[in-house]
Amino acid sequence: MEDFALFGHLVGVLLLVSGAVVASVAFESGRRREAPSEIALLLGLARTGALLAMLGIVIVPVFGFWLVDAADVSTGAGWLRAAFLLFIAAAVLGGIGGRAPRHARELAAGLAAEGKPPTPELRSLLDDPRARLVNYASGALILIILVLMVWKPG
Repeated sequence: MEDFALFGHLVGVLLLVSGAVVASVAFESGRRREAPSEIALLLGLARTGALLAMLGIVIVPVFGFWLVDAADVSTGAGWLRAAFLLFIAAAVLGGIGGRAPRHARELAAGLAAEGKPPTPELRSLLDDPRARLVNYASGALILIILVLMVWKPG
């Protein structure tokens, strides 16, 4: 059972990490476009990445807790507690950071459907420094969690 729990946990991690990478690359590519149709297309791809990441966010703790039980790891282990808290923070930050890109996607799709050029509001949503900072912080936390999971310090 431990092997199955590990497999499920790793699938969740792959979904989370690959989804986050797809979302961030698609978003950054969309930011560099001018045509609302291209922006909407790329932010639609970012949405797909975000959905994969959300699926990973659900799967990782389910199999992670199962793995902790199956491998008889102490829930009091510092690295495990830190990883869990960072996981919650990364998920919350990712959710907060995804609001501006979602609004940008919706606005770009509307502009594209009407054949209108990009608006200052769209550019503002795409260039929102707070949303970018929060999303990059979420990605950095995911990287730190991976380090904790592999090396299990202390």
